[in-house]
Amino acid sequence: MWKWQRRIRGAIGMALTWAAALFAVGLVPRWVFGVHTDVPIPLVFGVFGFIAGVTFSALLMLTDGRRRFEQLSIRRFAGWGAIGGLLLSAIWANAVSLRLGEVLAIAPTFALACAVCASGSLAVARRAVRRELPDTRGNIAEPELTDHEKRNLLGGGH
Repeated sequence: MWKWQRRIRGAIGMALTWAAALFAVGLVPRWVFGVHTDVPIPLVFGVFGFIAGVTFSALLMLTDGRRRFEQLSIRRFAGWGAIGGLLLSAIWANAVSLRLGEVLAIAPTFALACAVCASGSLAVARRAVRRELPDTRGNIAEPELTDHEKRNLLGGGH
């Protein structure tokens, strides 16, 4: 039960991080290019980022769920992110009935954005793990129970 709660919490965290990143990207057209639309582009990008983050987390859980961050390559992470972006663009294209030219413009954009977010997520996660864990490359003995703890565990000592 705890394993699934941790995975769901991780997926939500990933989705929120991606939503924030794509929200910031959505600010670029307005601030840099002066694009003013009826639809708030940053919010739309943020929603897409959230959905893409959840999709990526599900793909990662299904494919590489048992591996640790240091066992995963940035290329593999980027690849799964790109596949998640392509899935998202396919769902979006189907939902709003886009034409082929629009799909060919949106799909690579989503794939690239999701690949970048995935690579950044792995880099941040690796950095967090390095800061959190002590250096264990040395010769460290396994922890053992004391005699008192062994008696308590076996029910012999009160």
